Amino acid sequence: MGKALVLAFYITICCVAFIISKIVISVLIYKRWKKKHLVHEDGFSGGKMVLFGAPTMKPLKTDVFLKKTLKLSNKDIIGSGGYGTVYKLTVNDSTAFAVKRLSRGSPDRDRGFERELETMGDIKHRNIVTLHGYYTAPNYNLLIYELMPNGSLDAVLHGRSTDKMHLDWPTRYKIALGAARGISYLHHDCIPHIIHRDIKSSNILLDQNMEARVSDFGLATLMEPDKTHVSTLVAGTFGYLAPEYFDTGRATAKGDVYSFGVVLLELLTGKKPTDEAFIEEGTKLVTWVKAVVQDRREEYVLDSNLGCCSIDEINTVFSIALICLEPEPSKRPTMDEVVKMLEQIKNKK
Repeated sequence: MGKALVLAFYITICCVAFIISKIVISVLIYKRWKKKHLVHEDGFSGGKMVLFGAPTMKPLKTDVFLKKTLKLSNKDIIGSGGYGTVYKLTVNDSTAFAVKRLSRGSPDRDRGFERELETMGDIKHRNIVTLHGYYTAPNYNLLIYELMPNGSLDAVLHGRSTDKMHLDWPTRYKIALGAARGISYLHHDCIPHIIHRDIKSSNILLDQNMEARVSDFGLATLMEPDKTHVSTLVAGTFGYLAPEYFDTGRATAKGDVYSFGVVLLELLTGKKPTDEAFIEEGTKLVTWVKAVVQDRREEYVLDSNLGCCSIDEINTVFSIALICLEPEPSKRPTMDEVVKMLEQIKNKK
């Protein structure tokens, strides 16, 4: 009986020690998290602001930052999309951010917001737009991104004359390669892997050096490393969606590859996938380009603003785009392979 009591005593001590160690570890992890994030509770509106990467954000007083965020109005709008409105938040003469407001009201939007926070906070890559933090309140959420001074590829290629820029071939090639590297990072280097699900020119932003940054993970879906797809609600943008998506309703990495192929065609032709001319003719950018290429008349589809460029490079990028646009997903390359093919264009010189 005595031995049983001693054994029970030691078991109890071990259990208590285990529980205490878990509590200590949890406290240390929380302190480490708090040290890396600035957290501000807004008692008036019942909201909470969290800024990632506290050392870089410390010069900004969180309460001042919050007050400026809550004063955003229509005059500050710089864009909009399926998941919310984007504002320019100017903190001081040298610091500005892009703030995306997401209205609550549907469980799908809330889930998308939570996914975005979980995945984007730790993602750091030169071709991915950085998420600096968020503000959450009872009626809406705000995502705080770094501001891209040159806007989106969509606005530069297809926007109003005030937004358009002259993009020569070297710049377009740099944008294509940068976007490919960003998507490849999401597909292959993030754990769990990330399927973007809405690759399009308006979700490719341009920094001060015209480097491409992949943005907008409101529709992003996480994929476990051992899974080939995830079942999802219908999402994406007409003109960019892979054909199999309409049959299966499944978002895949190869679907992102198809969408990137459409972006490559935009860069080459300067035309939108849903150009009015295509709609009138009952076709779309992809089928139009494929028909012209089949007739070996690629020069007729090239954007006249490309300027002086290497016809060999143009033909190679056309070939890469068409491989990405293969109807059969298994015949499409991975984004990692796409990056290598694009890199080889300049390496050949």
